[in-house]
Amino acid sequence: MQAEKMIVYIDPERCTGCRSCEMACAIEHSESKNLFTAISEKPIPKPRIKVVVADFFNVPMRCQHCEDSPCIEACPTGAIFKSEEGFVIMNQEDCIGCLMCVMVCPFGHPYYSTEYKSIVKCDFCIDRVKEGKEPACVSACPTGALKYGNLSDILDEIRKKKAKLIISGLKVEGLVYTKQVEEKKEEKLNLPDLKRMYSQVSWY
Repeated sequence: MQAEKMIVYIDPERCTGCRSCEMACAIEHSESKNLFTAISEKPIPKPRIKVVVADFFNVPMRCQHCEDSPCIEACPTGAIFKSEEGFVIMNQEDCIGCLMCVMVCPFGHPYYSTEYKSIVKCDFCIDRVKEGKEPACVSACPTGALKYGNLSDILDEIRKKKAKLIISGLKVEGLVYTKQVEEKKEEKLNLPDLKRMYSQVSWY
């Protein structure tokens, strides 16, 4: 049985643009993996995630690790490939800097680094994941804008959140409408009230 896919879920509504994810990513991909020594390394460690502003929202943009990855197909040297876990990773030693992956990526993720003389991209912190840890960007996020877990659990969490919005009376675009739920109040029903309520019920 195939293991359930692990994902990183991005919630722009919770992102404050603090860029802690960027710093954590750079440190994780440094030689020393330490903030105080990483800043003096040559080349300076680069983050694989970037917070961008779109319509007043901060969005942590990272590699989506696509199922059908155009960057893999476009790479002429095979430097970009898919790991056993399903993560799209690369071997920088095989990168020739042709920028083909940059041109085909629909999310504008990979970028060329003159210091590294190769493409830089997210590797899903594959070594951390193998150790049972979260990706560095997720661990560093103080607001929960980045969540890591299996797909079904995160979707269940999203559904519950949206359900709470629906019952709160929030206007939702679409053809399905749900009655707003008010705060429950304790009601005491006496026996005549119960008989009257159940008199309309058909049991057969």
